[in-house]
Amino acid sequence: MTKKNHPYHLVEVSPWPILGSFGTMALMLGMIKWFHLFNNDLLLFAMMSMMLIMYQWWRDVVREATYQGIHTFKVVQGMRWGMILFITSEVFFFISFFWSFFHSSLSPNIELGMNWPPKNIMTFNPMEIPLLNTLILISSGISVTWAHHSLMENNYKQAFNGLAITIILGVYFTMLQAYEYMESSFTIADSIYGSTFFMATGFHGLHVIIGTIFLAVCLLRHWKNHFSSVHHFGFEAATWYWHFVDVVWLFLYISIYWWGS
Repeated sequence: MTKKNHPYHLVEVSPWPILGSFGTMALMLGMIKWFHLFNNDLLLFAMMSMMLIMYQWWRDVVREATYQGIHTFKVVQGMRWGMILFITSEVFFFISFFWSFFHSSLSPNIELGMNWPPKNIMTFNPMEIPLLNTLILISSGISVTWAHHSLMENNYKQAFNGLAITIILGVYFTMLQAYEYMESSFTIADSIYGSTFFMATGFHGLHVIIGTIFLAVCLLRHWKNHFSSVHHFGFEAATWYWHFVDVVWLFLYISIYWWGS
């Protein structure tokens, strides 16, 4: 590894993959222990370990990209395809939730009263918080695109402002969804409607939180001048991810909140 001019991505020796594997196994065992024995000490320990591992692993990736010059054009091309395949896998992950929802809603069985939504389920008004959240995410999609184009034009200030606005809108969306969950008249245990509603919207909410953290790290890196107009794939990947989150929400709003209610 003394020469870096090879046309492939040969990563440095790192302890994080094997430690991450053990951390993931401990996380799974901790969840099983929590579910069966109502004891969450192993789960909390595993979560703290995983957060430390993730922080240090991504710190090393940032160093490789920014200071060591390892992320050449060929390497970035590979990471670009990796991000595309990751988002594709996420699309199919959400397709499973939509499949479950439409399977149950288009032919509701007798246990649901032969109608949809099931009896005694008070659904959310799609013209209230769900519509506001839709406007928030569409606005955040515009602001993150503004930030991306500003970065490509070497406009530091506008890129910073666009990123900051996107992060604020992401946090606002999460707060509104948390309020919506607290005001909900049904739970995840209330028939297939409750299960599909909270699984689909809950996992989307988790993706919004992850995307917001992703963009916050990009904002910090932008502040430290890690990006240039021609070398900013970390920010580009965060932008792709955020647009994916936006599109999934539009499908959630139309199918579950509006049509499904």
